[in-house]
This record gives sequence, C-alpha cells and structure tokens, in this order.
Amino acid sequence: QVQLVESGGGLVQAGGSLRLSCAASGSIPVINAMGWYRQAPGKQREFVALITSDSSTNYGDSVKGRFTISRDNAKNTVYLQMNSLKPEDTAVYYCKLVGTYDIRRVPIDYWGQGTQVTVSS
Repeated sequence: QVQLVESGGGLVQAGGSLRLSCAASGSIPVINAMGWYRQAPGKQREFVALITSDSSTNYGDSVKGRFTISRDNAKNTVYLQMNSLKPEDTAVYYCKLVGTYDIRRVPIDYWGQGTQVTVSS
C-alpha cells in the first residue's frame, strides 16, 4: 500500500507564500494523477489542484493564478506552490494520489493525513 506524507504547512501572513510537498512511499501504484484538496472547519473538502501523469494541470477557481502544482516523477513527489495567500486559504491541505496496482482495474484514490495551513490577516 502506498503512503502519502505531506509537509510544508504552517502559519503565514496574508500575501505570503508556502510550498507544500507530498511524497509517496511504500508500494507505489501506477500513478494516473496526484493532487491537492483542502478542508476548512465546517466546510466540505474542496478541490485545489491536480496534475496528471502527462503533466496536464487543473486548478480550482479560487486558486487559479496564485497556486502552482508540479511533480517530480523520479521522487514520486507532488508540490503545491502557494503565493498571494489569503485568510480564506486557511485549511487542512490533503494530498491525493489516483492510481492502480492492476491496470485492468479502475484507478482509486489514496489520501494523505493532511497538513495545516493558516493564513493570518
């Protein structure tokens, strides 16, 4: 089973930047995509960004132009560069890996434990 470990969260002032990392370890499946979601207190989990195996990217509307997702395939790691942070970006950020151990089967989602990002005003 793959393990996903996020890092890089913390406290930052509005307008600042943070870079999150998510490293996959253990038994790595065939990866279709890796991405980030976030969940603020009392809210549903929200899509942030995704990068596919062919490096196509997609972003949630609230982060477009401010966040950038990238990937190091050799390290099985995905990054989220977050710039121009706002207090409303405060949330627990979760890494997701979409993959399969059997290419005949539908890929499934694997999740990390999350890392807290707090943006002060």
